[in-house]
Amino acid sequence: MAAHAAHTSERRSGRTAFAIAFVAVAVALTGAGAYAGLNATATGTASVSSGTLSLTLAAGSGSAGFPQTITNMAPGDVINTYVDLSNGATMAGQALTLGVTGSGSTTLTTNATKGLEVSVNQCSVAWTATTGVCSGTTTPLGTASDPVATLASTPTTLVSGSVATSTTYHLQVSLTLPNQSETTVNGVTPTTTIQGLSTTLTYTFSENQRTATTTNE
Repeated sequence: MAAHAAHTSERRSGRTAFAIAFVAVAVALTGAGAYAGLNATATGTASVSSGTLSLTLAAGSGSAGFPQTITNMAPGDVINTYVDLSNGATMAGQALTLGVTGSGSTTLTTNATKGLEVSVNQCSVAWTATTGVCSGTTTPLGTASDPVATLASTPTTLVSGSVATSTTYHLQVSLTLPNQSETTVNGVTPTTTIQGLSTTLTYTFSENQRTATTTNE
């Protein structure tokens, strides 16, 4: 009886092993069949490069340009600086603006009535810096005159439309201390005086990229 039981147990173990092997093979064949079939691909290439946007500022012909040192200004004085502003990169720009900020906090840069003012004119050719003469066509840019107190927070628009690549603007940047009166009494200046003050101005020309486009190839 013991021998017969052992023989029966061996037969069962053999059948179990065979069943496990059969299942494993079936699973393998099923998995292989799931990934079999036809495949196709197609490829294309596109060469892509991004553009560059850049403004450069240089002294105009015969002018010291920026930076500059201005001393002893009096009401009514006008200081003209001549610069060439170029959009020399590969991408057109738009909305050219000028902002001006001043160091410190004095009447020169915080008072929109008594403080410094800036105006900009463009010449179609290079300015004659020694005489301030434009031998071509003069075009005012921006408003007639903007207080630095305003330009510090709200830049003036010089060109509202497109700024083409390889464009150079020949600019006359005029700094003015408005004509005004003050009375100094016994050596004491008024509270909001424009006398004896100093600041360092920073002129910032800015532009945006051209309007984004959609191209169908």
